[in-house]
Amino acid sequence: MALEKNGLMTRLGRVLRSFVHPQVLIHPFRILHYYGYSHALQRPRLTMGRDVRLAPNSSFRNGERIALGEKVQVGEYCALWAGRSSSWIRVGARTTFGPGCFITAADYGLAADQRITDQDMVERDVIIGADCWIGTKAVITAGVTLGDGCVIGAGSVVTKDVPAGAIAAGIPAKVIRMRT
Repeated sequence: MALEKNGLMTRLGRVLRSFVHPQVLIHPFRILHYYGYSHALQRPRLTMGRDVRLAPNSSFRNGERIALGEKVQVGEYCALWAGRSSSWIRVGARTTFGPGCFITAADYGLAADQRITDQDMVERDVIIGADCWIGTKAVITAGVTLGDGCVIGAGSVVTKDVPAGAIAAGIPAKVIRMRT
């Protein structure tokens, strides 16, 4: 009985110490900082048309270079990252992003003689036409233009332009057919 009581007290002591550990106490502030930086502080910088719907956990970088047309819908856990200095993400009216999409308008340089993160970003605009549907967890890379009314399949990685009215899917995404 005494051994069981000692074991219980030891476990209870570990649980209590985990709540007062400095890293545990600081963690909520780190989360608030991240949320403020990528969610709350970026939203006023966005250019948005009427009736835009943004999931509360969508993430933006360099919001002053992101333009969303009327009735755009950005799903849960989506990230739209414009370039640091010049490249834009422009989204046409009535385009819908499924959950978990990632759109970036900048890439790191790839020179072999430098650390990747020390190189200048290569920035290129991303243009997404009106009335597009971007499937869950799709990735759209820098420099891509999606024509009006195109559909991007779930989980696709778009590295090249997609014409208006096309349905594209895969890694890398390829046009599989036209909507008409």
